[in-house]
Amino acid sequence: MKTTHRTIAHLGAAAVLTAALTACGSGAGSAGDGGPVVGVDYPRSDTDFWNSYIKYTPGAAAELGLELKTTNSQNDVAKLTANAQTFISQGVKGVAMAPQDTAAIAPTLEQLEAKKIPVVTVDTRPDTGNVYMVVRADNRAYGEKACRFLGVKLGGKGKVVMLQGDLASINGRDRTEAFNDCMKANYPGITVFGEATNWDGAVAAQKLQTDLTAHPDIKGVYMQSSFALAGTLQVLKQKNLLVGPTDPEHVFIVSNDGIPEELRNIAEGKIDATVSQPADLYAEYALHYLKAAIDGKTFAPGKTDHDSTIVQVRDGLLEDQLSAPLVTADGGTYDGVPSLKADDESLWGNELG
Repeated sequence: MKTTHRTIAHLGAAAVLTAALTACGSGAGSAGDGGPVVGVDYPRSDTDFWNSYIKYTPGAAAELGLELKTTNSQNDVAKLTANAQTFISQGVKGVAMAPQDTAAIAPTLEQLEAKKIPVVTVDTRPDTGNVYMVVRADNRAYGEKACRFLGVKLGGKGKVVMLQGDLASINGRDRTEAFNDCMKANYPGITVFGEATNWDGAVAAQKLQTDLTAHPDIKGVYMQSSFALAGTLQVLKQKNLLVGPTDPEHVFIVSNDGIPEELRNIAEGKIDATVSQPADLYAEYALHYLKAAIDGKTFAPGKTDHDSTIVQVRDGLLEDQLSAPLVTADGGTYDGVPSLKADDESLWGNELG
């Protein structure tokens, strides 16, 4: 499949109407008009990133001729389990999901496997259990890129806060471990204050405020997702630290997601970088692999035709690691890590922005 995300993003009004119908709860609605029925569980709809994924999904289904059933598990593994039961009762031929608790999903994966219903996980990888394919970016690279950028901007010394996601998620663990490992190996003069937030913006803001009060000389913030963006900017504004990047009081901020607001904030000098997590390609290739599973296709580790690499992360489990570039104001290279400028037209956040 060589369809681009621009093609999917600009499918007709019928796909947009499907999005409105299917994202509401029961998931009834046909994007493929009689094609194979697949289920997509949206993990949450309270962040711009996941709302963008929701917008892209019906177009991807329409392009592949799939009939779409959807649910929303609202960051709750019990709801995800119940939603999987709903999909089974609806007779779906495959399921795409993004389990936020990557350990607790194992029994549900076992049940779907017993029913011979292939599963593609998006953005996250289950700790145990079998799935047909994981569609994800290299989340350790997210932490590494954020570390390199802040390491350069702080000149290898100072203090930074890392607003972690949830360590029950492989994403939270990967980003946290990689950021810490990179800092220890390359910038030992930088002190990292790691704060668990459970992907909760209010918790992140409160912990950042506490850290800045205790350590007013903090000069960097790594947000593991844009969930913390609004709260972080509000806290900095309250402390008169929301100033331009040339001001000596500036606190350098790196996020992960690449949503339109982040790109605008980089251009405005409010934040400094993000890693663009491909919401468009997540939707496209989650359904691409479900269709491939239904068609009986198999894959092996190696380069793909869409500028990514399939890796084997453990016996029997493959992961398609999609591209997720660092995005900065100047498009420069930071300690060996290249970046794109925030206004680059190839970024999905500029399509939706």
